[in-house]
Amino acid sequence: MKIRIIVFLLSFLTCGVTFSQDKKEPYVILISLDGFRYDYVTRFQPENLSRFIAGGTAATSLIPSFPTKTFPNHYTIATGLKPEHHGIVDNSFYNPKRDTDYKINKREVITDGTWYGGTPLWVLAEQNGMKAASFFYVGSEADVQGVRPSYYFEYDGRIKNLTRVSQVFDWLQLPEEERPHMITMYFSDMDDVGHRFGPNQDEELSKRLTQLDRELGALFEGVKSLDLDVNIFIVSDHGMANVGIEKYVPLDLITEGVSGRIVNSGALGHIYLDDPKDKMKAIAQMKGKAVGYKVIDPLEGEYYQDVSLYGERIGDIIILADLDYYLIDKEADREVIARRMRIDNAAVRGTHGYSQEYAEMHGIFYANGPQIRSGLKIESFENIHIYPLICKILGLPAPEFLDGKLEVLEPILNQ
Repeated sequence: MKIRIIVFLLSFLTCGVTFSQDKKEPYVILISLDGFRYDYVTRFQPENLSRFIAGGTAATSLIPSFPTKTFPNHYTIATGLKPEHHGIVDNSFYNPKRDTDYKINKREVITDGTWYGGTPLWVLAEQNGMKAASFFYVGSEADVQGVRPSYYFEYDGRIKNLTRVSQVFDWLQLPEEERPHMITMYFSDMDDVGHRFGPNQDEELSKRLTQLDRELGALFEGVKSLDLDVNIFIVSDHGMANVGIEKYVPLDLITEGVSGRIVNSGALGHIYLDDPKDKMKAIAQMKGKAVGYKVIDPLEGEYYQDVSLYGERIGDIIILADLDYYLIDKEADREVIARRMRIDNAAVRGTHGYSQEYAEMHGIFYANGPQIRSGLKIESFENIHIYPLICKILGLPAPEFLDGKLEVLEPILNQ
């Protein structure tokens, strides 16, 4: 397998082979670089990404939806809906209607399409007679509305990036009737290194980004060698912030005396009270202890702006950590984290999930292709607006109810 991939990539990078196709219908490759903070390109100047950006459109940053976590924001980009409207309200939460937790490491849950609202891009494509493919993307393994992409893989982080790149080339060389026009890809590199060392450890970040940039460069050059109108979008779900060992806050101390179920995802804790009538008393009690966190009533609409569809998943009360603080289940967890940090020789860890008002939580948006204007810089925008733009490029009918608006990004299209 490795030899086949290397030979295949070299044929693109060194031989300049062109594959002629009869049709010039548009294609979209949506690439997620998990945890890629808005300022990494400016700081590290990766060669291939910088060239890609110069030839296309780049936003100052991509503003994630709340909470700034991986699963909610990937699925928001894929559906054009905020988490409170598509149902994946956090990486971890409780669904009282099912008496079941949604957790990103529970395979039987994340592959169950009945958890997912909205119409992901790959589902919309398939419903309209267009084949779609995914090499790892949140939700693509689930039968959302009973539909999966024509081609997809079960997530396995051990699969090398070049294997993923090679597979895209294979897909794009299929006969027209079998070839996917909507492709999603996922790379975890920058999230992995950011969590382990924090977003300010330049040596480790630069090393990982340099390798990722080479692999993306192979994709860019290979796509250019195909006689196809391929538009590539590079996005990230969130940014990253530092958190020191002294800033870990034990949830068991905050919620002492509160009767209910607690689901913790780090920056955000959801409390599902045994008796909702106890809400105001519990909020007052927990606010009295607040150092490094806020106690929030979701009904106030400050963070989740609508609880009419999936309010039961959000919970009765939210504990939201301040920037640079992090919620742990209990005090004993602090030493476990400290021990791992000592092994890595890391002074801090990196994390995310906070309010999107913090620039540190912002991600990236870069686009390049025949339908995309070249050399354009645009202001920061919310990630909900990517969906209708991709629908426009592919000629797909956007669902009637979306949070995203086409007019936000339509100006980046070549008219």
